[in-house]
Amino acid sequence: MSHITDSQYLRREQYQNSSNLSARIALHARFSLNPQGWQHWVFDQLSLAPGSCVLELGCGSGTLWQENLERLPPVGELVLSDFSNGMVAQARKNLASRLTAARFQTFDAQAIPFPTASFDSVIANHMLYHVPERDRALAEIRRVLKTNGRLYATTGGKQHMRELYELVQRFNTEVAADGWYLEPIDFTLENGQAQLSEWFHTIELRRYIDALVVTEAAPLVDYILSSVRLSLGIKQRAGLSRYIQEQLDHNGGSIRISTDSGMFIACA
Repeated sequence: MSHITDSQYLRREQYQNSSNLSARIALHARFSLNPQGWQHWVFDQLSLAPGSCVLELGCGSGTLWQENLERLPPVGELVLSDFSNGMVAQARKNLASRLTAARFQTFDAQAIPFPTASFDSVIANHMLYHVPERDRALAEIRRVLKTNGRLYATTGGKQHMRELYELVQRFNTEVAADGWYLEPIDFTLENGQAQLSEWFHTIELRRYIDALVVTEAAPLVDYILSSVRLSLGIKQRAGLSRYIQEQLDHNGGSIRISTDSGMFIACA
């Protein structure tokens, strides 16, 4: 089974806590060329009317809401969920005192524990490619959405972070082969609309225009290590750090990494 959809690995190792996710968020936050920022852009695409009921699947540490607290309208219900107890615990720690209307729950998107037509909006921010039986999850999302409700599903394109994979491949093919985040994903900007079309009648794709220009070795090393299942020894980690610094020096102090992310807005 691919690391990307291996629920045991994801729950027990990759997302046992928020440290790996935080390393990846930090790289984008520090070195993104788009001044708007990913979480602000995502929030700008949402149509959250006052009094609406909202469900987020795969909320992680709650970053979307942390970065947009002052912009959130008085929703009727807000449920932040993840299939990892550790991530839900972190989201609750980050937000419970500041977002008092929110509820935090652990469950699998393939079996959403809410009645039919419960939500006006469902948000799936870079998580549908983790779901082993995606059709089950999409059927559940469609079921819990009200008529004319919307799914907001973000993902990456096939060229997302391409230079990062090539960089790790040049350093060590074994490490590159073990990086779950560097594996091809099967819910992308290129094929996501076809997968959603069985469940939703209107689907719009919006792309987020960005790239990274990384000028420091340590954050890029942290990103790479956050996505590798292998346990790298001290010498191998040091070797990776040296290699990244050499690449920075060779490229005049920066490494440019293409990003290709966006959002499908699907109407029920």
